[in-house]
Amino acid sequence: MEAVRVLDSGEACPELPIVERGGRARAVVWPGVGAVHRSMHLLRLDGGGRTSVLKHPSDAVYHLCEGSATADDPDGGESFEIGVGAMLHIDAGTTYRIRAGDDGALLIGGPCPPDPALYGHLEG
Repeated sequence: MEAVRVLDSGEACPELPIVERGGRARAVVWPGVGAVHRSMHLLRLDGGGRTSVLKHPSDAVYHLCEGSATADDPDGGESFEIGVGAMLHIDAGTTYRIRAGDDGALLIGGPCPPDPALYGHLEG
Protein backbone atom coordinates (compact mmCIF):
# COMPACT_ATOMS: atom_id res chain seq x y z
CA MET A 1 0.00 0.00 0.00
CA GLU A 2 1.38 3.39 -0.97
CA ALA A 3 1.30 6.18 1.58
CA VAL A 4 2.56 9.68 2.19
CA ARG A 5 3.95 10.33 5.67
CA VAL A 6 5.58 13.28 7.36
CA LEU A 7 8.36 12.17 9.69
CA ASP A 8 9.93 14.28 12.45
CA SER A 9 13.71 13.99 12.84
CA GLY A 10 13.54 14.79 16.55
CA GLU A 11 14.03 12.83 19.75
CA ALA A 12 11.49 10.15 18.79
CA CYS A 13 13.85 8.83 16.10
CA PRO A 14 16.01 5.97 17.31
CA GLU A 15 19.71 6.56 17.79
CA LEU A 16 22.16 4.59 15.67
CA PRO A 17 25.49 3.46 17.16
CA ILE A 18 27.54 4.66 14.19
CA VAL A 19 29.23 7.72 15.72
CA GLU A 20 32.59 6.84 17.22
CA ARG A 21 33.34 10.27 18.69
CA GLY A 22 31.57 13.60 19.06
CA GLY A 23 28.00 13.58 17.86
CA ARG A 24 25.00 11.39 17.24
CA ALA A 25 23.10 9.69 14.45
CA ARG A 26 19.36 9.10 14.25
CA ALA A 27 17.31 6.94 11.90
CA VAL A 28 14.56 9.05 10.32
CA VAL A 29 13.55 6.86 7.36
CA TRP A 30 14.28 3.19 8.02
CA PRO A 31 12.49 -0.19 8.03
CA GLY A 32 11.00 0.59 11.46
CA VAL A 33 8.76 3.23 9.82
CA GLY A 34 7.96 1.00 6.85
CA ALA A 35 10.75 2.02 4.47
CA VAL A 36 11.79 -0.78 2.14
CA HIS A 37 13.83 0.92 -0.59
CA ARG A 38 15.50 3.84 1.22
CA SER A 39 17.04 4.90 4.50
CA MET A 40 17.68 8.44 5.66
CA HIS A 41 19.75 9.14 8.74
CA LEU A 42 20.48 12.46 10.38
CA LEU A 43 24.13 12.76 11.45
CA ARG A 44 25.20 15.63 13.67
CA LEU A 45 28.94 15.55 14.24
CA ASP A 46 30.68 17.92 16.64
CA GLY A 47 33.89 19.64 15.58
CA GLY A 48 36.40 16.82 15.12
CA GLY A 49 33.67 14.21 15.51
CA ARG A 50 33.58 11.11 13.33
CA THR A 51 31.56 8.08 12.47
CA SER A 52 32.84 4.60 13.06
CA VAL A 53 34.21 2.81 10.01
CA LEU A 54 31.16 1.76 7.98
CA LYS A 55 30.49 -0.63 5.08
CA HIS A 56 27.15 -1.63 3.56
CA PRO A 57 25.97 -4.23 1.04
CA SER A 58 24.34 -1.41 -0.96
CA ASP A 59 25.32 2.08 -2.11
CA ALA A 60 25.08 4.95 0.37
CA VAL A 61 24.53 8.66 -0.30
CA TYR A 62 24.90 11.60 2.08
CA HIS A 63 24.23 15.33 1.65
CA LEU A 64 26.25 17.83 3.69
CA CYS A 65 23.75 20.41 4.95
CA GLU A 66 26.00 22.42 7.30
CA GLY A 67 29.63 22.65 8.33
CA SER A 68 32.51 20.82 6.73
CA ALA A 69 33.54 17.19 6.50
CA THR A 70 35.97 14.73 5.02
CA ALA A 71 35.13 11.25 3.74
CA ASP A 72 37.87 8.71 4.30
CA ASP A 73 38.40 5.49 2.35
CA PRO A 74 40.48 3.47 4.85
CA ASP A 75 41.08 0.63 2.39
CA GLY A 76 42.19 2.89 -0.46
CA GLY A 77 43.99 5.41 1.75
CA GLU A 78 42.20 8.38 0.16
CA SER A 79 40.32 11.27 1.77
CA PHE A 80 37.82 13.59 0.08
CA GLU A 81 36.80 17.06 1.32
CA ILE A 82 33.04 17.65 1.32
CA GLY A 83 31.58 21.15 1.01
CA VAL A 84 28.12 22.36 2.01
CA GLY A 85 25.62 21.29 -0.62
CA ALA A 86 27.77 18.40 -1.85
CA MET A 87 26.53 14.85 -2.23
CA LEU A 88 28.78 11.99 -1.17
CA HIS A 89 28.26 8.65 -2.96
CA ILE A 90 29.77 5.45 -1.57
CA ASP A 91 29.69 2.29 -3.68
CA ALA A 92 28.32 -0.92 -2.18
CA GLY A 93 30.98 -2.81 -0.24
CA THR A 94 33.25 0.23 0.17
CA THR A 95 34.61 0.91 3.66
CA TYR A 96 34.29 4.57 4.72
CA ARG A 97 34.32 7.00 7.61
CA ILE A 98 33.00 10.58 7.77
CA ARG A 99 34.93 13.13 9.84
CA ALA A 100 33.63 16.59 10.72
CA GLY A 101 35.76 19.70 10.32
CA ASP A 102 36.44 22.08 13.20
CA ASP A 103 33.00 23.65 12.81
CA GLY A 104 31.12 20.32 12.96
CA ALA A 105 28.86 18.84 10.30
CA LEU A 106 25.21 18.07 9.66
CA LEU A 107 24.59 15.35 7.08
CA ILE A 108 21.51 13.49 5.94
CA GLY A 109 21.56 10.23 4.03
CA GLY A 110 22.31 6.56 4.35
CA PRO A 111 22.40 3.26 2.48
CA CYS A 112 19.84 2.47 -0.19
CA PRO A 113 18.21 0.03 0.29
CA PRO A 114 18.54 0.07 4.08
CA ASP A 115 21.33 -1.98 5.66
CA PRO A 116 19.65 -4.33 8.19
CA ALA A 117 22.88 -4.48 10.24
CA LEU A 118 22.32 -0.84 11.31
CA TYR A 119 19.05 -1.62 13.06
CA GLY A 120 19.71 -4.95 14.84
CA HIS A 121 19.96 -3.20 18.23
CA LEU A 122 16.41 -1.82 17.74
CA GLU A 123 14.63 -5.13 17.17
CA GLY A 124 12.79 -6.47 20.03
